Amino acid sequence: MRMSPGFLLLLTQLWAETSPSKRRQQDGVTRDTVLVRSKRRWVLSTIELEEEDPGPFPKLATELFNDKEINHTLKFSISGQGVNEDPVGVFTINDRTGQVFMHKPIDRELYPFFYVKFDVQDRVTGQILDKTLAFNVAIKDKNDNAPSFIPDVLQTHVPENIKEGQLPISLQAKDRDEKDTDNSRMSMKVVSQDPAQPQISLKAVPNTMRDNEVRQLILSGCFDYDKANKYTLLVEAQDLGKPSLSSTATVLIDITDSNTHTPVFNASTYNAQVIEMQSNKEILRVAVHDKDTPNTPGSKAVYSIIKGNEQGNYKIETDPVTNEGVLTVIKGKDYEKTTLTELEIAVENEEPLFMCVDGKPVTPVPESAKTPSTAKVLVKVIDVNDAPVFSKKIHTVYRKEEDEPGDVLYQPTVTDEDSDINNIRFKLAEDPADWMTIDPKTGTVTSKKKMDRESPFVKNSTYTVVINAVDNGEPPGTGTSTLVVHLGDVNDNTPHLIANRSVMCGNKDDRVVVEPNDMDAEPFGGPFSFSLGTDDKDLMDTWKIHPNTGPRTSLVSQQSLAYGNYSVPLRIEDQQGAAAHRIVHVVVCDCGEGDECRSLLPRSSRLHPVAVLALLAALLPLLFCLCFLCICRFNEKIFKGDLQHNGEQTLIIYNEEGGGSLIRADPNVIQTMQTSSTLALNARNTLEYNGAWANGATMKSSGKETNWGVNRTYTTRTNRYSGTYRTVSRSDWNIEGHLDRKLFEISEDLLDIPPCGPHHYNDEGSDSRCPSLDKLSFGTGREDLDFLQDLGPQFCTLSGICREAMEEKRMNL
Repeated sequence: MRMSPGFLLLLTQLWAETSPSKRRQQDGVTRDTVLVRSKRRWVLSTIELEEEDPGPFPKLATELFNDKEINHTLKFSISGQGVNEDPVGVFTINDRTGQVFMHKPIDRELYPFFYVKFDVQDRVTGQILDKTLAFNVAIKDKNDNAPSFIPDVLQTHVPENIKEGQLPISLQAKDRDEKDTDNSRMSMKVVSQDPAQPQISLKAVPNTMRDNEVRQLILSGCFDYDKANKYTLLVEAQDLGKPSLSSTATVLIDITDSNTHTPVFNASTYNAQVIEMQSNKEILRVAVHDKDTPNTPGSKAVYSIIKGNEQGNYKIETDPVTNEGVLTVIKGKDYEKTTLTELEIAVENEEPLFMCVDGKPVTPVPESAKTPSTAKVLVKVIDVNDAPVFSKKIHTVYRKEEDEPGDVLYQPTVTDEDSDINNIRFKLAEDPADWMTIDPKTGTVTSKKKMDRESPFVKNSTYTVVINAVDNGEPPGTGTSTLVVHLGDVNDNTPHLIANRSVMCGNKDDRVVVEPNDMDAEPFGGPFSFSLGTDDKDLMDTWKIHPNTGPRTSLVSQQSLAYGNYSVPLRIEDQQGAAAHRIVHVVVCDCGEGDECRSLLPRSSRLHPVAVLALLAALLPLLFCLCFLCICRFNEKIFKGDLQHNGEQTLIIYNEEGGGSLIRADPNVIQTMQTSSTLALNARNTLEYNGAWANGATMKSSGKETNWGVNRTYTTRTNRYSGTYRTVSRSDWNIEGHLDRKLFEISEDLLDIPPCGPHHYNDEGSDSRCPSLDKLSFGTGREDLDFLQDLGPQFCTLSGICREAMEEKRMNL
């Protein structure tokens, strides 16, 4: 039985406290002292628990005693692991005798110990009589587990040229039996190896951090891929328990081929040819044979030129697909200087050569074995017509833009080894702006136009011309030279606006940004000076420039502006005082919460000629009516009786733009006029609403500004009839707001018409014999303008003609 340290300490204490007496010596006096037990203690007999005990079950494990049995009838109980905790049902106790029974075998590898608690109580009262006894019950190990390999089949590969000694292969095995006992200690050995050579053995490796046993494979000698490239080892692990248990693992080793053979050229001499001065051209491919496995570092070829390429005209590279050597001319050869070149090339492998003789590695490899294979390449240069050569590939000159033409910019010098220099002809290969001319015999380049630095053909202030010199060879050779003209700047451009149309959101802004640009460079460009390009006081009261200098400025309104289109003249000067007069077109509108006008009508509209004819046709009856009224002063007797007031009747000239209201004379006369004048009235109202009203402002009355309504009262005076006809506008806004909206909606063309808003009309007076035409009556009532949506069939006809014309114009645009 294995006793736990706690259990042994418990027994020692029990022995000491149950001793009947002890003799002590104190102050030189010998005394007999009787020891009295201050605590009652448990008594626990030996527990023998074997792993995998075969039974039979139940089997007595131990027996409990407690000295409380003298005065009480005891009842024993146990709890903990093996009782009411996993694994449940291993232990039970006879509550009268204290005997503990085991009911099933125990696997130590699953439960190496049990933590059990023992209690005793009075059987009658149920009172707990003593402190709980708790301790660990250890399970004695049994060699019931054989060592196991991790994994039991190991497959790996090693290169043929690996060095003798330790291989990068390790084996691991583990035994589940109790650690540091013979049941878990083990030994390993190679049971079999195929092929048997070179020999592979095992070496123990310290492994204190883990429970596993580790062995490393050791190589004695070297591998020979040509003889064997696969090895199979059977390894056994055996523990030291009684009886001993063992298991095996299989190790499969694949050998990868290494460089044990040198590459050899298929031929000793090769021939190639190259055209004179040809470059970057493949001229030859050479192949080699190698006994090593293809597409491995041991067979991949590395080519080099070891002789004849002192000037660096050639290079040789490996084609990664075919493993061939590709010879390329990278710098042309001159036939006049060289007609034949002899090159010597060599080849090796990427991987160094490895030698294994009679199962033993040869180190170092002899130099004779490492000598690379070589071959000769004879390269013949084929003569071709050499092109003319300019003494300068790039010629640079400096000029100012806008210089007068006729300036000689370049007179080249060329040479040609194959042709007569007098037979060379020159031409311009590139002259994008067509500013140059060239003498075909001498190549002299002369300007034929003024050059503009701001031209799109000028990049970074330079203008590039390409010149060709062509000889008369077969085929003709062409030489090239480049003329670069650096153009200095002059102040030949005035400032201009990047954008001459801007939107001012009248509901939240009072300015627009004006940003100019000048194509000239420093110091002929910005910063700029700004001013209003007019002396008009009204314009200067309306707008101002801020700031006056800088790369940009703002056009600021100095008063609240009605919605519509405005044209503001500006004067912009660059640093040198070169001035430009520009017009900024500003649209003042309601942008809502955004930055764009919420709605805009077409920017321009004009009446179709058919509409103009219709208007003239409508005005003729009106003129006839006016003439008819003038006759009334010669027919005083006819009208005198019918007029409401006696007096001299006169007809006063009325403003044409404002027009006059319909008069009401004798009903017969008016009846006659009514039909013929309806179309004219509708036409006039059309112009009045779309033209005069849109350009009008608020009306001045008695020196004060008043709102202009569109209420109109037509009055006639006769002796027989007096009546007043009132046309009510029913406006929802005051007339100023209405005019603002009309002004915003009309086209820019109409804005050029002089103001033609409403005016007062003259009164003929009480002595006039003709009926007095009434003045416009301006009401302030908040009335509806819905009646404007239906102005009669004649107006609808006229409106349709105008709309058709406007749509036609818009389509043309």
